[in-house]
Amino acid sequence: MLTLQPLYRPLAKIALLFCLLLLSNNNAYALKIVLSNDDGLTSNIKALYTKLKKAGHDVIVSTPCTGQSGNGGAIRFFHPINQLQSACLNNAAKAGDPGVGKVTKSNDGFNYSDFYYVDGTPIMALSYALDVIAAQRWGKTPDLVLSGPNEGQNVGAIVGSSGTVANIQFAGTRGLPAIALSAGFDTKGTLDNDGNYSHNPYSDVVANLSVKLLNELIKKSHQGRVLPKGVVLNVNFPDSTALKPDLPWAISTMGSYNLYNTKFITDLSKHKEARRFGLGKCIGCVGVGFDINRLKHQTTQSNDEAVVYKTKVAVTVMQVLFDHNKATQKLLQSRLDALLEHNTTGDVSSN
Repeated sequence: MLTLQPLYRPLAKIALLFCLLLLSNNNAYALKIVLSNDDGLTSNIKALYTKLKKAGHDVIVSTPCTGQSGNGGAIRFFHPINQLQSACLNNAAKAGDPGVGKVTKSNDGFNYSDFYYVDGTPIMALSYALDVIAAQRWGKTPDLVLSGPNEGQNVGAIVGSSGTVANIQFAGTRGLPAIALSAGFDTKGTLDNDGNYSHNPYSDVVANLSVKLLNELIKKSHQGRVLPKGVVLNVNFPDSTALKPDLPWAISTMGSYNLYNTKFITDLSKHKEARRFGLGKCIGCVGVGFDINRLKHQTTQSNDEAVVYKTKVAVTVMQVLFDHNKATQKLLQSRLDALLEHNTTGDVSSN
């Protein structure tokens, strides 16, 4: 056992106090975070988890078993979640495993001890983390919910069907700060013959930028909420061709310029985007898809998120749910005056 001479004991105490102070400062802004998405166990979510843990945060990850893009806020109420009939995306769990539980994948050297899956929609996966895992682990709700980073930007009207954005709206209704993160389709890992997805280096760039955003919010929060109550953020990163660590940032609006034009398709095998999704041999198959908007935006649309994200990190400030502003509510109230009871109940002018 090392015995310090009297001369060195005060110095040792000072050094110990200094180390404790450093540790205290490093963990002063550590958050309890629930991380979810609508894609499943992806390169993006693993990279973000790794960076958040490195920054000192306590993180729970809960994802859908399989990709659930476009399911928005869907919930299968009172629908029993049974044993898996097939493996989850990226072999997060195998056929025969429970429909809900800890990720069982263990053959790639990654530590999945904080990872969970749900054979259900994005909201169901997030709800499992909030209502079950967070309650067991922390005995309280998290400080923040992060959704993503999605494989594909969520900009413009498409956010109405986005599971990534639906997650933050769901969290917002519970009074939780929440941020949706979306990047390009080209952040997806490469699929091998065994159903495993590789790590994509672009996922690290997106993760670092996401932590940079969080650090800035934490810095201005004075150890309180990272976002005001009733506010959530929709954040979109550029495609890999424009993705770099020192990207500029900009506040954007949802606006009217759309990246995706949703449409019903009568033969998916002949549709360009459908073929990109592997449907080139599905001759005569019908379904819903989208076209990529190639038209140049108008000058008045320059701040729309579907324009901004191409060269900057687009940050759109969203409200929770669908109430319009008080002035518009009052206008509609006056137009419906003959139908409304003449009392203060529901009178927005009295609120």
